[in-house]
Amino acid sequence: MALYEDDIHHQGKISALLNRLANYHAGVEPNTSEKKGKVQAKARLGTLLGVFLPCVQNIFGVLLFIRMSWIVGMAGALEGFFIVFICCCCTMLTAISMSAIATNGVVPAGGSYFMISRALGPEFGGAVGVLFYLGTTVASSMYIIGAIEILVTYMNRDFSIFGDVGVLSNALNNYRVYGTAVLLLLGIVVFIGVAFVSKFAALSLACVIVSILCIYIGIFAAHPGNSPLICYLGDRLLSASLVTVDGVMMCMKNETVPVFHKYCTGWPNETTCDPYFESNNMYTKPGIPGLASGVFHANVPNRYTQAGDIIGSRVVGNTARGEIVSDVTTSFVVLLAIYFPSVTGIMAGSNRSGDLEDAQRSIPIGTISAVVTTSIVYMSCALFLAGTVEGDLLRDKLGVSIEGGLVVAFLAWPTRWVILIGSFLSTIGAGLQSLTGAPRLLQAIAMDGTIPILKVFSVTTKRGEPFRALLLTLAISEIGILVANLDLVAPVITMFFLMCYGFVNMACALQTLVRTPSWRPRFRFYHWTLSLIGMALCVCLMFISSWYYALVAIALAVCIYKYIEYKGAEKEWGDGIRGLAMSAARYSLLRVQQGPPHTKNWRPQLLVLFKLDENLQPKYPKMVEFATQLKAGKGLTLVTSVLEGKFKERFADAQAAKQNLQKVIDSTDVKGFPDVIVSENITIGLCHLVQNSGLGGLRHNTVVVGWPYGWRHNTDERSYKVFIETVNNIGAGQMALLVIKGASNFPSSMERLKGTIDIWWIVHDGGLLMLLPFLLQQHKTWRNCKLRIFTVAQLEDNTIQMKADLQKFMYQLRIQADVEVVEMADSDITAYTYERTLMMEQRTEMLKNMRVGNVSLPQTIVDKSHETGAALNDVKIKLDTVVEESTTDEEKFSERNQYTFSPNIRSQGVSVEKMASSINKNVLEIKPDQKNVRRMHTAVRLNEVIIQKSHEAKLVILNLPAPPKHEAGELNYMEFLEVLTEGLEKVLMVRGSGSEVITIYS
Repeated sequence: MALYEDDIHHQGKISALLNRLANYHAGVEPNTSEKKGKVQAKARLGTLLGVFLPCVQNIFGVLLFIRMSWIVGMAGALEGFFIVFICCCCTMLTAISMSAIATNGVVPAGGSYFMISRALGPEFGGAVGVLFYLGTTVASSMYIIGAIEILVTYMNRDFSIFGDVGVLSNALNNYRVYGTAVLLLLGIVVFIGVAFVSKFAALSLACVIVSILCIYIGIFAAHPGNSPLICYLGDRLLSASLVTVDGVMMCMKNETVPVFHKYCTGWPNETTCDPYFESNNMYTKPGIPGLASGVFHANVPNRYTQAGDIIGSRVVGNTARGEIVSDVTTSFVVLLAIYFPSVTGIMAGSNRSGDLEDAQRSIPIGTISAVVTTSIVYMSCALFLAGTVEGDLLRDKLGVSIEGGLVVAFLAWPTRWVILIGSFLSTIGAGLQSLTGAPRLLQAIAMDGTIPILKVFSVTTKRGEPFRALLLTLAISEIGILVANLDLVAPVITMFFLMCYGFVNMACALQTLVRTPSWRPRFRFYHWTLSLIGMALCVCLMFISSWYYALVAIALAVCIYKYIEYKGAEKEWGDGIRGLAMSAARYSLLRVQQGPPHTKNWRPQLLVLFKLDENLQPKYPKMVEFATQLKAGKGLTLVTSVLEGKFKERFADAQAAKQNLQKVIDSTDVKGFPDVIVSENITIGLCHLVQNSGLGGLRHNTVVVGWPYGWRHNTDERSYKVFIETVNNIGAGQMALLVIKGASNFPSSMERLKGTIDIWWIVHDGGLLMLLPFLLQQHKTWRNCKLRIFTVAQLEDNTIQMKADLQKFMYQLRIQADVEVVEMADSDITAYTYERTLMMEQRTEMLKNMRVGNVSLPQTIVDKSHETGAALNDVKIKLDTVVEESTTDEEKFSERNQYTFSPNIRSQGVSVEKMASSINKNVLEIKPDQKNVRRMHTAVRLNEVIIQKSHEAKLVILNLPAPPKHEAGELNYMEFLEVLTEGLEKVLMVRGSGSEVITIYS
């Protein structure tokens, strides 16, 4: 690979680069002391254990057990199902958007916050991160309150320390006291025993799965014979405590039953009873009659109730008389806000991205499978509960009519304790998970430094525990516990998570619409319309649920956004609309100028250098069309040219040429600007364009030039020197270079090609060779072309390993391409290579001598000799057998190729015949330089392989070798490039800027 030896020396071999990239594992780089010690193998989790089960565990929460039946009872089967369906649709759309974001590169340990912040930038990322943290923290309050409610209300009411938990104030006080104690206990466990948290998660997950299975078995096993009985007075469900005597239900109008004395006064003398009591009978019904009972039809309509009314009616109730009264005003939107936290938890899998074997595959499959699974369970549960349980029992939130029991617990098989214990342990486990994840999320936000006020929470203990962040998390969680009412805490969580999910959908939609080059999700089943629908649904749900909570959440996000942004923000008001537009343009330019773009945001900003014909028309207008196809309408394109002469004399020509360029731009629909400058020296003019085109941060980073056709037959050495000087100037400016050869053969934007784009990756150039064909594929002209990537293995390389590494690298880049490793061993140099090198050096020497002597072409010598009758048959070059030289010293080569006559030879009266004889004598003495032989060998061998593999390709893209460092090698360099691309119809030679332009990271 002698032709690329300078690049390989500086950039390294492809095989070594691939090995480093393929062996990358997401996570935090160990420090020096850790590297010296024994490195522990990280858990490489698959889709099931790493994503699916954690998501299922987090989605199935406390609300399934203690609120689902109540929501179905109040909203009815139809609207209850619709509530569940809307929430599940929201999370499904968000899961699709999140899968696209999660598979858009390697996600290091950091999970959801890392993905969102890197997709949206620091301002949005910081705002979303704080909202996500608050949602996770308040969720821990909800889980703890739910666990205490299960313990005190449903498992054993004797645990109450504030009297009857049937009284709302007593229940809330119990939740506050017990909840605070449990919060402190869990905080200590999180701080001391993170390993215990992980182990307890497995137990909690098992409890959730077993509990749900028992509920389903109980649904199909339910019948009136094994159902708990509930007591009615007319159509009013009564509290079990007022119709129970010595543990026996006595649902009758009898003086021995406590409920009699609640409705009647003056007993036993003059008994006066409530008219409703007198006119209605008391009777019992099976509370869970089963699917065959036909209760589904009665449970279809909604029974929304005002606070203080008897459940399912509009009559003011009295709990003292055993009537079950609604403690909260219910409506569709209220129940929606209460239920939504039940479907959150879809980011649990992405939070473990650092521990996944293949995060780009596991996250979308596991997350979407978990959402589908839990959605089916939720929606089927809503219908099954409506078809199995009496409506009034469903509306009995605290189970007062069944002695303070949990409805789903009585429904479960074989015993209600399976649900009570399982739901309690699973809820505690969910609280532990929230208290474990929230402090680490806050620490990640603080470590990013986007919110300076949170910097204090980036500090960790010696064991790496975010102790300060844990203290803040416990404090915020305690606020939620002091609120104590689950129905008030749940809407707050709903707002935070809806904001977070809305931003996830917005990020996916914007990235798709803007088409940033780094946006290459491996997950293909997404669309920007789905993301927009998901974002709109999140916003609608926020305001439907609670408009004032929504405004507070949005205001909080805006405040955080502005706090992060305000140092860089600039406000300037001009006069009128134009002044405002100018201010916005100036502000945008200054923002763009703040620094070089991140690798993820890098896209080619093109400067196209055109050559004009004698009519000031672009010679190869298809170069502009190629720029259009490469840009897909995005970014900056500058179409420029240089006229030779003096500006004051050719100003009109420059304006005419600029108009011609504008016409080409308009006809090809390029989003760009034309420019033409006048310079007395073409090379200097092109250098000025390369240096100074653009404005502020809106500048080019890639230059497109055409191949200098006919340089071999042009007497003017500028035919190739302008090209090589431009290549050198572009390299000095650290810009990327695209050289188009065969420009007239390139397709127009109206054509539709089908075939392959072949990339020959010889040296690493920052990934530009990978990015360009991907960008071309985004245009309709090249969309049906497949990518094929070829790289060259040398003798010491492991071909099989290189291919595996290259496949993994392309997988991490999210670029679909077939890969092939071509073996090019150091074979013997053929006679053809020697002859080709010899012809090149002889021709180079002849051209040098003739240009010094002002002789145009070798053929001129022959023509003039025929005119004078002189026989110059010896002008023809005769190739003898070449003997390999043992020396490759460049100094000897330069001595061997010195000029044989001075520049003023013609002025000294030397005849053409003598000059031709001198040239011929010098040429015939040339022997090929060994370095040139090896470079020619590389060009010939590569050309043979490229022709063999890519002769049917629609486009061949390959590395442009480094230009020569000395003037003596310029003609040879041009010859090498001709040999390298010989026989190829359309070629794009690429030279990177030295900076990375593509990344495997998200």
